[in-house]
Amino acid sequence: MGAFKHITYSIAGIALLVSSCKKSYLDTFPTDGATVDATFSTTTGGWTAVNGIHRSLYIQYAFQDQGGQGSVLINLDYMGEDLVKTGPGSGWFTNSYRWKSHRTVTGSTDLYPYRFYYKIIRNANMILEQIDKATGPDADKKAIRGEAYVYRAWAHFMLVQLYGKRYDNNAHPNSQAGVPLRLTSSIVPLPRATVEDIYTQVNKDLDSAVVNLTGYNRTYKSHFNVQAAKGIKARVALTMQNWAVAAQLAAEARAGYPLMSNTDYLKGFNDINNTEWIWGSQQIADQTTYFYSFFAYMSANYAAADIRTNPKAINSRLYRQLTATDIRKQLWDSTGTNTAFPIPANGVRRQYMNRKFLTATSSSIGDVPNMRAAEMYLIEAEAKARSGDNAGAQQALYLLAVQRDPSYTRSTRTDSELIGEIMMQRRAELWGEGFRFLDLKRLNLPLNRSGANHDASFAEIFTVPAGSNLWQWLIPQDEINNSNGVVTQNEL
Repeated sequence: MGAFKHITYSIAGIALLVSSCKKSYLDTFPTDGATVDATFSTTTGGWTAVNGIHRSLYIQYAFQDQGGQGSVLINLDYMGEDLVKTGPGSGWFTNSYRWKSHRTVTGSTDLYPYRFYYKIIRNANMILEQIDKATGPDADKKAIRGEAYVYRAWAHFMLVQLYGKRYDNNAHPNSQAGVPLRLTSSIVPLPRATVEDIYTQVNKDLDSAVVNLTGYNRTYKSHFNVQAAKGIKARVALTMQNWAVAAQLAAEARAGYPLMSNTDYLKGFNDINNTEWIWGSQQIADQTTYFYSFFAYMSANYAAADIRTNPKAINSRLYRQLTATDIRKQLWDSTGTNTAFPIPANGVRRQYMNRKFLTATSSSIGDVPNMRAAEMYLIEAEAKARSGDNAGAQQALYLLAVQRDPSYTRSTRTDSELIGEIMMQRRAELWGEGFRFLDLKRLNLPLNRSGANHDASFAEIFTVPAGSNLWQWLIPQDEINNSNGVVTQNEL
């Protein structure tokens, strides 16, 4: 039956997630026809199912480094060169920093994203299979269907970026092994589809989502609207080196989401009501995840061992590229002595420590940014620059950069120099939000932590060549064993 059978909530289980986060994600709930029929007898039940998927993005799973999407983001940035470990901390995420966790087939970190995203996929599939039978407004059915399509696309997209080889636009079709493509709620083992097939279906699902979400006005930013769907498709297009589509959809996705003020920029990146957030995970007071939270590791001020002894820092070489008038430079303290940077009681200060992320209260509660308008400006700028539209890229970059730095003047760089400037801006703007490993992999670039403030005793690994097998997460051994070999392993 595959590891897939161990990781899925039924629709009834999703409903339970709304009111409780104490169940392990390894638990299995009844999937009998009567339960499913009862859940989807009305569109109200359909919305409950969608809300359950939203909730699954920030609940306590098996271990403290498994708190939903936020934990994946931390793992991915720790595998880049821009997030710096400054002390021993609690030990969580250390082996990701050392490039060990994702290559340990029996390890929980390698398994976690696989289970997490396939759980989302199965629940999205159950919604898509059942929603047309529900009693309720057609407009609600369309919106529910649209959100399920986005989730199925997004989860497959995340999986193929981790466990598959990078997409190469010069190698059609991309016949390298991707991940199993699951379009029904069945748990029968499936072989790995090609990378090309995964991306084809991801785009198809996102196109369906755009159709269904057009005209839908969401109440909460934890839900998808048409612009969030377009934003994800812009990410997909960027990864596929489909520059024209990436630029167009990024511009459409950010419409109506003005960039935040410089005052708001220093408020902790914890509020989904921020004007430029397009999609986020909203956490309310009675849904704290304690030491599983994104903010229990990435914030400057939560009272956790990993923050007291390991304040997260920026790569010193990247920091030095920011001008003194850039508001982003105020997110990090190069001296390690600035008392304006909050720390928990008995916490240490370190050079280049961050205050980008702050918990809103004494708990670890905070909203997690999954997509911001700033990213869309950067996608548009990068896509235009890589397609030779220097003027268009300069303008897209200017609109973002001048908001962050009032002294910024429109770039006169072109071609590779302009691309370099855009990527520097991207690294600074999106620091800590889970993009750097994926950017290096999609661009076939090496990891290079040399010449910065990485401590060899913590990092261990400083370079990884572009194209190395190490860029692929290994398929979890549980999946290979339980599928009786139907699912095959990556190259070791």
